[in-house]
Amino acid sequence: MIRIKKLDIFIAKQFGMLFLGTFFICQFVLMMQFLWRYVDDLIGKGLSLEILAQFFWYMGLMLIPQALPLAILLSSLITFGNLGESSELTAIKAAGISLLQSFRGLIAIVCIITLGSFYFQNTIGPESNTKLIQLLVSMKQKSPELEIPEGVFYDGIPNTNIYVQKKDLNTGHLYGIMIYRMTGSYEDAAIILADSGMLQSTAEKKHLVMRLWSGEWFENMNSSDFGNSAAVPYRRETFVAKRIVLDFDGDFNLADAAGIAQNARTKSLAKISQGIDSLKESYDSIGRSYYDQARMMYYSVPHLSRRDSLGALRIAAADNYNIDTIFAHLPADRRQMAVSSALSTIQNEKMDLDFKAQVTADGDKMIREHYIWGIDKFTLSLSCLIFFFIGAPLGAIIRKGGLGVPVIVSVLVFIVYYILDNTGYRMARGGMWSVWFGKLMAPAVLIPLAVFVTYKANNDSVVFNMDAYRLFFRKVFGLRVKRHVFGKEVIIEEPQYAVDAQLLEKMSMNIMNYNRLHHLKRLPNVIRTFFKYRPDHVIEEVSAQLEKVIEDLGNTRDKIVLNDINQYPVLITKSHTRPFEHRWMNIMAAIIIPAGLFFYFRMFRFRLRLYRDLRMIMGVNDRLIPRLKELAALQEGEE
Repeated sequence: MIRIKKLDIFIAKQFGMLFLGTFFICQFVLMMQFLWRYVDDLIGKGLSLEILAQFFWYMGLMLIPQALPLAILLSSLITFGNLGESSELTAIKAAGISLLQSFRGLIAIVCIITLGSFYFQNTIGPESNTKLIQLLVSMKQKSPELEIPEGVFYDGIPNTNIYVQKKDLNTGHLYGIMIYRMTGSYEDAAIILADSGMLQSTAEKKHLVMRLWSGEWFENMNSSDFGNSAAVPYRRETFVAKRIVLDFDGDFNLADAAGIAQNARTKSLAKISQGIDSLKESYDSIGRSYYDQARMMYYSVPHLSRRDSLGALRIAAADNYNIDTIFAHLPADRRQMAVSSALSTIQNEKMDLDFKAQVTADGDKMIREHYIWGIDKFTLSLSCLIFFFIGAPLGAIIRKGGLGVPVIVSVLVFIVYYILDNTGYRMARGGMWSVWFGKLMAPAVLIPLAVFVTYKANNDSVVFNMDAYRLFFRKVFGLRVKRHVFGKEVIIEEPQYAVDAQLLEKMSMNIMNYNRLHHLKRLPNVIRTFFKYRPDHVIEEVSAQLEKVIEDLGNTRDKIVLNDINQYPVLITKSHTRPFEHRWMNIMAAIIIPAGLFFYFRMFRFRLRLYRDLRMIMGVNDRLIPRLKELAALQEGEE
């Protein structure tokens, strides 16, 4: 039987209050970001408060699944950051409760939120997306004088296409206007060109008034009005100012939902599966029909006269059949006719293939979008659990509460997630990547990160200790560490100068013997480096004796001795013998040639460094030993 402990209730209360606050903050930020994208569709459209309320309501519902992961990340990070900062997390661990055990209650809560997010996306989300898309389409169709783009034909007005070269948003003037009006058919089309103009809606929002200046009007005349006469094929008018009234219902009318029925965002998981099956069946039939047409396609020889046909047949019946020979025996006019016919056929076939390719590409894109939004329902819900196992361990490691460091860390993690997810979505939608790879790239990167920080936090590893990273890079690149031995104000035990002088003399002799036996200035033996390691106990002994002498002489009052012992280098006792501690790692480094070369020359660098350090130690010993003997004599005289 599962017992709910007081600790779980305590942590759940802290998490719950923070989760509610951070959720509304994240929801507000996402809504403002979404509103900024569509602010041009809202301003100046004369929308009622009821329509705006519906827009904000459905927008909020659509963004709830996106706000949940970020809210969980931020609230869990702040919760355990507060516990760590107030030392409550230390008390929990001292009581014998591990970090994962303290996560137990919140894991259950986050799992419930994850399942709720999936249920929300599968039931309420599609309906809210449908309503929101309907509202956005309806808003774009309202007040088209503000919607006409630059450099693109706008077809939002019935029976009219408008092209505007430049638009002044401050005055509402349009420049470089081209208008195509079609009343009945393309034969009755009218073309209007004007240098500038303005488009405004009437007070009752039922018509649009187009005022044009300095332009021309071309209009095809209906042939039935003039009988069989071809004297007046079109009408042309040059004007200085012109006023045109266009029929347009400017009231807000909700767009038909049938136009967005194929949008994958508006479907549940079951409908997405049905949509994929129907789309595959539909486009498979289209592909089969295209394939059958390609099989039945043939090219006919242009019509030849009887004499040319007989000549072509005699050549075809010969042993050396060649199409170029047949073409060469044709008359010049027939050759020109054949070339023109072939060129026309190729152009028609190319246009037909381009159209078919566009149809199949649109079908593939729709199928990919259905797969993408189907997978997104799972990945977006799973991100709630992933972000918890990133935020809670990071809070336990950082041990900083409030809205300072947790907000910065949360924003950085969410930015990485957003970039990976958005990149994968765009590449998968465009067909450059597979759908599964694109949509699972973000979870595949964040799950190892969550496992890593959870493992480090559970083992009390200091992930953000800069001194540890500084020491690691010092070891990797062989950076020196200088000694800082300062004089002590209170000395309890005087140094043993005579003993230290004897140790330094013995150390100098050992170093001289070591330099005679080991040629540190030569390149190291490859076999001994990577395959047959031999420990160097001499350098380890020299380093231990040196540190012992420095520790004893650190109690001196003599400034000359303090200055000399600060000149001793810090010996690295193993880096000059092999790259790694474990033998198998050395063998792997030797097999991987680039890595082996790097570690080989790195070890040679440490050998040269050891050579210089040993010479420096002998030089300091030569200066320090006489001074230590003098101090030893004074010490004996005082006794």
